[in-house]
This record gives sequence, structure tokens and C-alpha cells, in this order.
Amino acid sequence: MAKDKTAYVCSNCGQESAKWIGKCPSCGQWNTFKEIRIAADTGTQAARQAAVSVRAATDRNKNRPLFLHEISARDEPRMDMHDEELNRVLGGGLVPGSIVLLGGEPGIGKSTLTLQTILRLPQRRILYVSGEESAHQLKMRAERIAHSPNETCQILCETSLESIFAHIRDVKPELVVIDSIQTIATEDVDTSPGSVTQVRECAAALLRFAKTSGVPVILIGHINKEGTLAGPKILEHIVDTVIQFEGDQHYMYRILRSIKNRFGSTSELGIYEMQQTGLRQVSNPSELLLTQDHEGLSGIAISSAIEGVRPFLVETQALVSSAAYGTPQRSATGFDQRRLNMLLAVLEKRVGFKLMQKDVFINIAGGLRVTDLAMDLSVIAAVLSSNVDTAIETGWCMAGEVGLSGEVRPVNRIEQRIAEAEKLGFSHIIVPRYNMAGISARKFNIELHPVRKVEEALRELFG
Repeated sequence: MAKDKTAYVCSNCGQESAKWIGKCPSCGQWNTFKEIRIAADTGTQAARQAAVSVRAATDRNKNRPLFLHEISARDEPRMDMHDEELNRVLGGGLVPGSIVLLGGEPGIGKSTLTLQTILRLPQRRILYVSGEESAHQLKMRAERIAHSPNETCQILCETSLESIFAHIRDVKPELVVIDSIQTIATEDVDTSPGSVTQVRECAAALLRFAKTSGVPVILIGHINKEGTLAGPKILEHIVDTVIQFEGDQHYMYRILRSIKNRFGSTSELGIYEMQQTGLRQVSNPSELLLTQDHEGLSGIAISSAIEGVRPFLVETQALVSSAAYGTPQRSATGFDQRRLNMLLAVLEKRVGFKLMQKDVFINIAGGLRVTDLAMDLSVIAAVLSSNVDTAIETGWCMAGEVGLSGEVRPVNRIEQRIAEAEKLGFSHIIVPRYNMAGISARKFNIELHPVRKVEEALRELFG
């Protein structure tokens, strides 16, 4: 039998070395190398045995090199999660044999979202592995969020990777959920659960099981103090899809955002509302974000933004006041800080409004974080509205990217933005002039105001 080997691994970044080193050459930290034992037969043996028992035909179909024309190009049928928001972010459903990593802040609702989703899947054998909560806790949560729970879902409270694969061989599930990957440990690595080496080895074993058996695996991951997924960066490279659950605990809205997706777009967005009975899908976020009446209030502008394929109207709030100290403050919540500085420079250089000695604060209402460049025009309009203390008339919205020379640049999918504003009852929308080519204003019941420069847009708003 082969003997076990020892190696030294950095507990901060996962760098390996054959001998102990004082300073890690990768991350530069001191005294982070820990000695670990590497078994001759790594922890993936249990994964191979579990995969063979789930899909026995894998051994008969030997892997061999294939020419490109021999590979089937048809899409595999995806697993419908019976959740429109989750399906959209995944790219149309869960792909068989894929491995998905769901991350988020503590208490944001990762386990609630996963549990309520799998409990509503009709007649699918699901194994939910929990290393953080007891079966009694999961039972109480399931009764609170599921109206007609899935009777074929089984709960397992276990942290040993080898024991999990032994139960997988017995259950033969169609979907495996691991909550969370930081609590799972394998006996082949002599470190504590949650360490860099444990997370990497357990994720690699689950990946091999998913790819060889065709059973999709959902991993729930923790977020560290820097705001990134805990564990080595290689964990995000191993999985097929990385989804982040975002939101402020002081707001009721939760945003499901795709960071990496091998089977779909990474620009999709799912919005949920946290309620006592779980997370409710928000199919039309524009109506919820614009429910308040702001007539007569300055510093508020409405923009027609697009995240992924979904258009919705966003409220931009601005506050401009005289600087109380020597250096004026520039603060943005939900909007890029550097983009705000650029827009303020354009407003001062091209339009002529002096904001050098004034504090400027920008907030995207509802706790959203929007990256659409079409927000530029609404940010400038809100800043100017607060600066002159003049409210923008009710029924006006806008969409346009602002360039350094003060021009209003065209944006994509302008017809969807106009249709969304019309559906919510807006009567005027400011759009870039370059987007008007090939668009007939007669088919819309909203008045279009094409502009070429920022000055023209401000003249339309304030006269």
C-alpha cells in the first residue's frame, strides 16, 4: 500500500509547499503554513463509488476522445425549479450534472431560499444535507415556508464527506444540497472544517460526483469579512455557476445575482421580498420601487434601467448641500462612486454648475445596486434638481448614457425601456437622439423627447 504523504498549505490562500516556509510567496502572510496529511487514496474514492451506484451505466460507457462532429449539440433538459426568478438567474433551470454555489451574508436568506425551492419541487428525490442546523430546526422552517411540501425530500444532518456519499448511495437522489460547504470535512485531510484545504478537497469530490453521475449539486457558501466567498478562489473556478444573494437586512428586498454561469448569462437579476412565510418572488419590481408619491420634492429623478433582459424603473435620489468642512464629500449608495465623480465633472465643465464646494450624496431607492449606464442622465438630473431646489414634474423619466464631452450617448433596448415607462403611466421620457433611428413614436402612448446633449435634457426638465 502507498504511504501517506505530508505537505504544507497556506491557511490564508491555499498555496502548497513541500516544506515549511515562514512567509507565503503567494499572499505575503507570515506563519500561515500548516502541515497536513495527504492520504494515498484521496477523498474522491467515496465520490466515485456514490456516482457509480447512482448511475451504473457510467462504467460501461468508457471515456474516449471524440471528434467535434461526434458530440451531440442538443441541449440537455433542464430541471425546472418552479421559481421564475431562480430559473432566470440560472439561465432557464438547473442543468443535470452541474454544481452551483450560492453565497451571501449571514441571515440574508440562503437556506430559506434553497429549502423553500426544493420543498416545492414535485415528486423528485432530493437529499438536503445540513451541517449547521438540526433536523428539528429544518422541520420548523419547512412548516413555516412550505404550503404543500415535497414528500420525497430527505433531510440529513451530517458533516463527514464519506458518510454523505454513503447516504447518497442508499438514497440515489436526483438533487443534492450541501448547507454549507464550510462545515463539511473529509477524513483524508487532517485539518479542521472550513479550512482552505478542506473546502477545496470537499468541493473537488462533490464536483467529480456531479460530473460522473449527472446529479446536480447545490452548495451554500459563507461570505468572509471582505465580502467575498469564503475559502480559496479556486472554489469559484471549480463550480459551474456562482450565485450571490444580496440585500440589506434593513430592507425587505433581496437580489439574486449571477456572478459566473457556464450555462447562461451573468447579467440576469432576480428580486425577492422577505416575508414571514419565506421569500416571495417580485415579478414587477417597478411598481414596488415607485409606490411613494414624491410630487414637489427636489432631488428625485426616475430612470428606465435594464438588468439582464428585465426592464424596470429606478428612483434616483440626490442631496446637494454646502460643504461643512474643507473637503466636500462624495458618497454613492447603489451607484458607482467613480462614475459619480465623472458625472459631476461633466456637470461642472460642460453645463457650468459649480459644485466644487458642495457635498453630493446619491442613493438608489430600495437598496438596489444598478450598473446600467443609462442611469447617468437621471443622476445628473437629480443632482441638478437638488442643487437648485426645484422638483422634476411628475410623469417624467429618462434613459441615457453621458459622455465626457457632455453628449447623451445611445443605450441598448430603448423600446423595452419606453414600453416599461408607458406601462407604469409615465407621460414623458427623455431618450438619446441617436436611438430614434428606426423607431416610430406613433406606436407609443408616451411622449418622446430625443436629446443630443445634457443641456438639452436639462432644458426639457427645467425649462
